Amino acid sequence: MALTKQTIVEKKIVDPKHYGLPPRTVLIKMGQKKFIIVIKRKSRIIMKDALMILKKAEIIKTKISGASVELEITAPICSKSIKFLKENGIKILKEIQD
Repeated sequence: MALTKQTIVEKKIVDPKHYGLPPRTVLIKMGQKKFIIVIKRKSRIIMKDALMILKKAEIIKTKISGASVELEITAPICSKSIKFLKENGIKILKEIQD
């Protein structure tokens, strides 16, 4: 049996101001170029919120070339926003609520 080598990627909360984002943004960095924007709230995420998320993702991508941005949410998200974010290369991760 051959053993496979697994890379362990550490989740690290980083200061959003370092990337030019508002200080209330929760930003997790995984590896060198993978970022996760975390939104923990109960109210639905609508198109207006999706535009702000895209704006934050674009700011990160201008600071770090080749960066990928994902979104981790606890709230429901409207279908129009899901389609919009996916078209703009933002993967949506749904967090399981306790």
